[in-house]
Amino acid sequence: MANISDVIENFLLGLMGEENSILISRNELAQYFNCAPSQINYVLSTRFTLDKGYCVESRRGGGGYVTLEKLSDEDGYIAELLKNSIGDKISHQRVCQICDRLKNNGAITQRECVIIKNMLSDKAIVSYDKLSKEAVRAGIFKSVLTLLVKSDFGGEHQ
Repeated sequence: MANISDVIENFLLGLMGEENSILISRNELAQYFNCAPSQINYVLSTRFTLDKGYCVESRRGGGGYVTLEKLSDEDGYIAELLKNSIGDKISHQRVCQICDRLKNNGAITQRECVIIKNMLSDKAIVSYDKLSKEAVRAGIFKSVLTLLVKSDFGGEHQ
């Protein structure tokens, strides 16, 4: 049996369908699922992240409305990801989440996704402690994504 977070996530994905954004009332959603509004917040903050290609914007007052937006490459998603989201270090789990999102968005191929995941695994980066592994992984990941993005948009390989 699915937990309530999975049910809420699937419900919101179903509401979005082919739309790029939806406006929902956090309180109405909580009443519908007979849960606390904090449970809705939890789902929004963990299942609809920038890494997964979503932007969540809360509106104060008036019933706690939230805009949930599906990002696309036209929104500068990859540039924003490279600039702000990866940072100076990154875990392998986060690399996998971002790669899956980029693959699903069509920014990279399935093959590129598998290559990136494998080359940035803990097994591939063997001679560093955990903190150093994550820093090395972040640097490599940024370089590879920059190269792929430049390649996809007519840039030259360096």
